[in-house]
Formats: sequence, C-alpha cells, structure tokens
Amino acid sequence: MSDNSLRLVWIYPDLLSTYGDQGNALVVERRARQRGLDVQRLDVRSDQQIPTSGDIYLIGGGEDRPQRLAAERLRRDGGLNRAVSNGAIVFSVCAGYQILGHEFINDLGEREQGLGLLDVVSTRGEGERCVGDVLADIDPQLNLPPLTGFENHQGVTHLGQTARPFARVRFGKGNGVGDGYEGAYNDTVFGTYMHGPVMARNPHIADLLIKLALDVNALPPADDRWYEALRQERIAAATQPA
Repeated sequence: MSDNSLRLVWIYPDLLSTYGDQGNALVVERRARQRGLDVQRLDVRSDQQIPTSGDIYLIGGGEDRPQRLAAERLRRDGGLNRAVSNGAIVFSVCAGYQILGHEFINDLGEREQGLGLLDVVSTRGEGERCVGDVLADIDPQLNLPPLTGFENHQGVTHLGQTARPFARVRFGKGNGVGDGYEGAYNDTVFGTYMHGPVMARNPHIADLLIKLALDVNALPPADDRWYEALRQERIAAATQPA
C-alpha cells in the first residue's frame, strides 16, 4: 500500500453478512479516514474473483449452507490464500473464522475443507448453543483493551500448535471447547466468534489492522466517545447475572 491509501476488501457480502458483520468494514473504513487515509473499499460478491492486491480482507458470519458455498468458492478461487502469501491482513468472524481453518462441519453433516490459513479445526457442539454477550481479555502481545462481543454459534473450534488464542474469556463460551479461549490468530490472520459487530464494540481491533497494513506502531488519536459508550454498556451487560 502507499503511505496514504488503504485497500479494504469485504468478502462475499451476499453469503457471509448474516449478523451485521459488514459493520466491521464500515468501522475500518471510518477509522482509516479519520487518520487521513484514502480508503479504496471493494465489496466482492461470491460470483466475483477475490483480488490479490488488497491490504485488509474482512469476512463475516453466515448460515450453514452459505458457509459451505463460500468455502467451495474461496478454495476454487485461491485469491485470498495468494493475498495472505503477499502479506495481506485477514479478519474473520464466526463462519468466516471456521472457513479459514483446516476443516469444519458443513450443512450436510460432512467435513468441509477450509483454506488452511489458521491452524484450527471446527466441529459442531452437542450441547447448548453458545449465545450471549462475551467479555474476554485479548492476548497481551496484541496490547489491546478487553474484548466485548456477542456470540451465537454451535461451533467448537480447536487450536493447533501454530495458532495463538485471540483472547481468554471472562464471561461467555468463546471457542466452545471449555478451555476458556476465544478466537485465534497467527501473524496477520485473525478469527473470532464475536459479532456486535465486533469492531463497533472494539474499534482498537480496527486500528490494529490498519497499523499492520501501514507497518507502524501507532496511529494519530481518533474520537472514541461513541465507541466507548457502547463498550461500557455491553461490558456491563456481559457481567450482569442472568
């Protein structure tokens, strides 16, 4: 990327935007523009090729059948894998998170091959669905404030040796394994089960992606008052007794 422009790619809004996760693209775009960056945003539908020249790629959640269709088309296309090989940043949510792993269970009850961009494997839980507000502490290496989000999934995601937990849960189920972890990341590829949309609740995640794309350690300050009011409201909701 150039010093004053950012190429943002929102992947398959026609398949993977069930829970308002397209809001993440809006937040990244706004946070970048607040820092004086020229944002070139491209929404790529499932009948279009994934460009390999993006800086940040975002993938949202979706129902089981659209998730399978998205995985099939992303495997055939190969553009996202090539973009990551070129150093692109990827942030994925729920169904998108599972797709980035090695495999998940599709709507036919079969193992579906993922993209292998994260060292995780997802299965389907047999207990109650994970639903509700979540509060978690993000990996200290990322130097971010606590994570707040809303989970709504039946998935159980196991991390392999090269995947780091994105956060450790205080309230909520996270990856559904029972080990207290939520999400995963490796280098520039991130996955989480958090909706909300997660970046409206956690604008510092958007800032992290922008810093990685710019290869800088800090950004100029931005107005966080609206975000912080929402964060405090949802953090309070997560910590209240059911």
